[in-house]
Amino acid sequence: MKSRLGVTLVKIASIYMLIGLVAGLIMGLSGNHALATVHSHIGLLGWTTMVITGLVYIAKPRCADSKLSSLYFWLHNIGLPIMIFSLALYYGYGNAQAEKGVGIGSIIVLLSLFVFTINIFRNLESD
Repeated sequence: MKSRLGVTLVKIASIYMLIGLVAGLIMGLSGNHALATVHSHIGLLGWTTMVITGLVYIAKPRCADSKLSSLYFWLHNIGLPIMIFSLALYYGYGNAQAEKGVGIGSIIVLLSLFVFTINIFRNLESD
């Protein structure tokens, strides 16, 4: 049985992929690379990390059925937009106050991946 959570993560990740690609295209065409950090975080944490975790949950339903998987999902999907928006304000617009948001978002995303790792160690079985 497919994990709904895993499928949802892959779908959200595909949106981040498109956003990251559009951001990269805009930077390339404009020659303004002020948001390169935002672009890379969208690609690595939004697309790559989220699609991999989603595929793990699809392939390994025991991991997806854990309460930890839901905690990971919500922490990652709350922390990442905070981080990305704050990075855009900080690097793109020079808003020094946004640095606090970068820190908060980063800590939430780190916690999400810590929870994911605990889930993997507790629930991933070898075949």
